Amino acid sequence: MADSDRPASPTPEERKKLDAKAKQKEDEEQSKLPYKWTQTIGDVDLTAPIPANIKGRDLEVKITKTGIKAGIKGQEPLINGTFPHPILPDDSTWTLETTSTGKELSIHLDKTNKMSWWPHVITSAPSIDTSKITPENSKLSDLDGETRGMVEKMMYDQRQKEMGKPNSEEEGKMAMLRKFQEQHPEMDFSNAKMG
Repeated sequence: MADSDRPASPTPEERKKLDAKAKQKEDEEQSKLPYKWTQTIGDVDLTAPIPANIKGRDLEVKITKTGIKAGIKGQEPLINGTFPHPILPDDSTWTLETTSTGKELSIHLDKTNKMSWWPHVITSAPSIDTSKITPENSKLSDLDGETRGMVEKMMYDQRQKEMGKPNSEEEGKMAMLRKFQEQHPEMDFSNAKMG
């Protein structure tokens, strides 16, 4: 296949436009959901507006390790589905709060895996591009040294992957292999497979 047949990679300018378009589509999809949600590397928070006359006892909120069903009793649930990853139900909570416009159901989910971003709260909802998530640096500084190192390594590896470069672990293996090759020039490594 000649190079001319291959579509050219988008320029940074085109890439920016594509990203902006994708972000706009993502924002539109997310804005249509009956709830809003945010996440950190360790938890997910979602809020849904509720009519002001509703009391806590009028709500039905069921949070399990793998899914959620929440809404006003007798009505279509605001959210009902399976999580993309398990949570810790005992550390997850919900509250009904009064806001300036009425009331709000607020749900806090504690992720089991503190090292992964969620593409959506429930698998049936439109997903977001988790590779575009940039955690606030202040949040990174809140983490203890070991966790912070792991998160920074994950972020580095994610960026390397996007650029088609080896991640830190593969770089380490390659460096070890190079060192070994230098020490053993008589061996043929031309067919060596990394993996």
